[in-house]
Amino acid sequence: MNIEVITKEDLQVLRLELLEDLKQFMSGLKQEPKKWLRSADVRKMLNISAGTLQNLRINGQLRPSKIGGSFFYAFQDIQSMMQADKKVTK
Repeated sequence: MNIEVITKEDLQVLRLELLEDLKQFMSGLKQEPKKWLRSADVRKMLNISAGTLQNLRINGQLRPSKIGGSFFYAFQDIQSMMQADKKVTK
């Protein structure tokens, strides 16, 4: 029966290898954006006030779905609106 002694240096090397493996794994993950966003998320994303978001709804620039008392906005709609605005400002 062989007995192996593990030193602090061995543990340090193992730790560094595990950290490197985790970094590689995490960098390979792609986070998909949420399909539906709440009003607070949209306001934060666009850096706008609640009143501005309400105006976007009233003007028909954003068409949310209302479930209960909450508005939900399709991420794709927000991207489309931003792309359309980008083309107009060019």
